Amino acid sequence: MNSILEQIGKVGLVPVIKIKDPQKAVPLAKSLKKGGVPVAEVTFRTEAAAKAIENIATTLPDIILGAGTVLSVEQAKTAVAAGAKYIITPGFDEKVVGYCVEHGIPVTPGCSNASEVTKAVGFGLEVVKFFPAEALGGIKVLKALAGPFPNIKYIPTGGIGPHNLLDYISINKVLACGGSWMVPDNLVESEDWEGITRLARQAVISMLAPEVSQIQISETEQNNVLATLMSELINKPFANAEGQNLVTISVTSIERLENFLILLGLKTIKQDSSIRLADSLSGFNIRFTNKN
Repeated sequence: MNSILEQIGKVGLVPVIKIKDPQKAVPLAKSLKKGGVPVAEVTFRTEAAAKAIENIATTLPDIILGAGTVLSVEQAKTAVAAGAKYIITPGFDEKVVGYCVEHGIPVTPGCSNASEVTKAVGFGLEVVKFFPAEALGGIKVLKALAGPFPNIKYIPTGGIGPHNLLDYISINKVLACGGSWMVPDNLVESEDWEGITRLARQAVISMLAPEVSQIQISETEQNNVLATLMSELINKPFANAEGQNLVTISVTSIERLENFLILLGLKTIKQDSSIRLADSLSGFNIRFTNKN
């Protein structure tokens, strides 16, 4: 898979941005990154799109920056010239897809049925956009569509938000989920960048769905009594450990969690199929594992 698309998969989220003032593009992208989502799909729904892409690409080159709602080859050329690293189309436009494939530009076309996914396979694509996801029938239809195409990953977009994000992202054929709920128009217009950071952070946490799966505490008579009591109170297992206190937290994706922690500036240590924070927290080591 293309490295840009792989990076999107590690984040798991694609904020879909409609921006009217290109001067707001950089602080918007910064707020998303601060919230743990260094991805931006700037849509060509406004005349400010190309300039917004240029501003982000120039100031924040590490943002995984794409152009969305691309309707023509000319728009694709404009987007790439401005600094877009990948192209997203709302439907399957063979001219745009063909141009991007010919010039080595990652492209994710919108597909709503098996015929369009078949076309994508014919162009050698590995990722398509399932759009509009909820209007097409949601998760049930996406799973049915994914069955005949084992090598295709999907970015469902349209009608996705906090209420159903986890359901979509839990499907193994889903590369990432796209949507505008992290960047609502009212917060962009009012320049509420902290509000957008909060929404991005909440989206990451909803996607990872962290749960404490086990707590281990160093073995002493007093600790044993406390462990038994706490285990009953919170309905989570406590175990004895030799000389260390350990909290194990399970998440939906270790890879996405590690990417998030690195963005926050936290150091991690890989241990087989788990990761651990390099620094302890109030005497407890923190370990993360996959739920499945």
